Amino acid sequence: MWIYWPLVDAMRLSFYQWNMLPTSPQIFVGWENYQRIFALPKFWQALRNTGVYILGLLPLAVLIPLAIAIYTHDLPERWRNIYRAIIFVPMIIAPVVAAAVWRWLLDPSYGLTNQAIKGMGLDPVKFLSDPDVAIWTVIVITGWKLMGFSTLILSAANANINPTLIEAARMDGAGKWEIIRDVRLPLLSSTVLFLVVMTILLGAQWSFTYINVLTGGGPLGATTNIYYLLWDFGFSTMSVGWGSASAVILFLGFGVVAFVLFRLIDRYSFHDN
Repeated sequence: MWIYWPLVDAMRLSFYQWNMLPTSPQIFVGWENYQRIFALPKFWQALRNTGVYILGLLPLAVLIPLAIAIYTHDLPERWRNIYRAIIFVPMIIAPVVAAAVWRWLLDPSYGLTNQAIKGMGLDPVKFLSDPDVAIWTVIVITGWKLMGFSTLILSAANANINPTLIEAARMDGAGKWEIIRDVRLPLLSSTVLFLVVMTILLGAQWSFTYINVLTGGGPLGATTNIYYLLWDFGFSTMSVGWGSASAVILFLGFGVVAFVLFRLIDRYSFHDN
């Protein structure tokens, strides 16, 4: 009930015009909400930005944590715990607090980041107000938050690899890189694919807080993604019909993507049993 009723109601409301006021009538408009959304340039801009968010987050949420998990695995326990604790700390900071701190650090006038850049004789960077830079700033901050979670998941999967397989490879003369390439990476493939799927399906959604606090979707819509546009329609402009139509488009689009990705996981995952 708690899952399917809101979905059914969102589909119903996507065919109505309503401003959420109980005293305001719900006016049936049919497919008009969908037609207007598809005609909006900012919808297609948000869709392109969603693709940029996904591509930008994949290295930060999958590749770098994978390298860290493998590199720190063979370190002495004390140093391994220190490295992983440092990487995991951003994960426990509340997103709004992290966004507020980054906003202060990236301020073009008094932020510590631009003070350091000016100290090197360079011009300050408009991290949050330059349309070409702002989206990458939000991507890096979102990836910085996700890195600890992904490293934790991959480290746990790496630690669960049967040590006899590693020892057998060593006895056969395999070096460190050969063990990583032929033993660890194949056995970590299912976890890596899981993180790839999570990043593709939820990466843009995880960036919502930073977009809302740092840029408000600007400048000129450069950081707006499909999740932020959905919220903007529903709760900023109070257009329930447009917000619901956007949600339905998002649900169907990502539903197809999720189906394809999970089929790929079933096909390409490798298990040691």
